[in-house]
Formats: sequence, structure tokens, C-alpha cells
Amino acid sequence: MRIVSLLPAATEILIALGLGPDVVGVTELCETPGFSPAEWMTVVARRPAPAAETHEAPTAPLGEPGGAPLLVVDGEALAKAEPDLVIVSDLRQVCATGSREARAMVAGLGREVEVMAIDAVTVEGVINAVQGVGAMTETEDEAMDVVIGLRERVAAVEAIVVGRRDRGFVAPRVGALGWLHQLHGTGWAVPEQVRLAGGWELFGREGARPAPLTWDTVRDLDPEILVLMPQGHDIPATVAAWEALPRPEGWADLAAVRAGRVFAVDAAAYFTHQGLRIVDGIEVLSELVDPLAFDGMAPPASWVRLG
Repeated sequence: MRIVSLLPAATEILIALGLGPDVVGVTELCETPGFSPAEWMTVVARRPAPAAETHEAPTAPLGEPGGAPLLVVDGEALAKAEPDLVIVSDLRQVCATGSREARAMVAGLGREVEVMAIDAVTVEGVINAVQGVGAMTETEDEAMDVVIGLRERVAAVEAIVVGRRDRGFVAPRVGALGWLHQLHGTGWAVPEQVRLAGGWELFGREGARPAPLTWDTVRDLDPEILVLMPQGHDIPATVAAWEALPRPEGWADLAAVRAGRVFAVDAAAYFTHQGLRIVDGIEVLSELVDPLAFDGMAPPASWVRLG
């Protein structure tokens, strides 16, 4: 089977199921730990270039409201890949392509091609996606092994969280910021990840789109932990974006700032793509929420403390 993945989360799943040799097309964002597009893979979707006449970057970073649009599919590259299966997302998010355009291109290939949408926005949704890909590619046994591993890791964190609460640990108030230049909270799976990690997320709702915020709201809710995770950004990009912004009025009075609990995390790896690393994201947050119980749980270099 020849597979084109137009979604980094799907690429992660395909690699985990041992289907790397079957993946003939990916996006430029499809990079997982220990994986980069191999010589037989074609990059069929890229971020659009800035306007040629200005040679300027967008006014906001990739993924922020008003920033660069979604990944754009190269119809010629897609045709040359000769896929039997194309995996897309119907959700408008930073890591996705325009699914309507992608489906139209697939329909115009002049051959029978299966199209599968993965729109996981919860932990259980990711697990279901693994099983769905397994069923579509006849790798059900491999998918079950991956699912069991994910469930065991989530259960291990939950057991510690429950034990800590039984002994009197109070879930701290966590504020997760999904955009910085045009301030937004988070949504999709992030509030669930915070809850599973033992915290109480203030700015988003599980499974819902991220909503705009004001610094007045941030000050009113006064999070005890503030986590910067702008969509599509790694830690250096997040730190650079944060350092370029003026500190809002009342910043020094926030509980998180006074306690030295303001963090930047690798959003591109653990919080943007809603793939297998959604569980790594829970482990990252658990270490930030309750470092006494979860010291060493987060993957190396997955977060930094901001001054």
C-alpha cells in the first residue's frame, strides 16, 4: 500500500505501526523522534512562502490568528506519489492541510484512492485513530500493542495523581497559553492533558477550539502555573516570541510569576499535532504540576523555566 500522510499525527501513527516503507508522501512538518522523510518519501505539502513582492514574514508566527495559512498541498507531487491511501484532517489547525482542497486533488487523480480523516482532539480520540489506521492498513495487531502501551502510560500517571490527592495534594490552577501575539488560551486536548497530569486548566475547555483571552482575564484567574505553548513552536521559538513581547501590566503580581512557575514547553512536539506524543505531553505537564511526585517524568529538554 502506498500512503500519503497530510498530517504529522498520522505520520507518527504510521511509523509506530511499522508502515514507514509504505509512506510515500508527507508534509514538511512530519518529523517524529528519530524520523525524517526518507529518500523514497515526497514532501507533498509545505507552508506557503511569504509574498514574493515583499519578501516579508507574516505579521504573526505560524499557527497564530492572522499568521500564515495552513499547509498547501502540491498537486503535482501528490500525483507523482501515486497513493492508495491519503490521510487528512478536517480540522483547521496549524499542523493540517486544507482538507477540502486535498480531497479535490485526490478526486482528480483519475484512480481509486482511499481518503481517511483523523480529527482526534482528545486522548481517547488519538487511541481510536491508532485503531482506525490499523484497521485501514491491516496492522490491527501492531495497533493494539501501541494502544496498550499508551493506556498503560496514562494509567500510571493517573494512579500517582489519585494517590497524591488522597494524601491532600490540591490541584494547582494552570494557565496554558496557545498563542502569544494575539493572546489565546488552549483547547482541543490540552485541558484534558492538564487534568490527567493533576492540574486544573483555567483558559480552555476539553475538545473545544482555543478561545481568545485578555491579560485582564489572566490576572483575574491568576494561575499558579503558567505554561507557554504557542502552536507549532519549539522551545527556542517560544522563548524568542516571548522575549519580543512587552510584559503586560500586573505581570509581576501573578501567582505563577511570584512562585517562579512560568514555563515554556516544546509545543510542536507534544501539544500541537495531537498524535502519539499526546501522552508525552501529559508526562511533561505532570512534572510541571507536581515536581515532587513526577520528577524526571518529562522527556529530556521538553520544558524550560522562564525568568
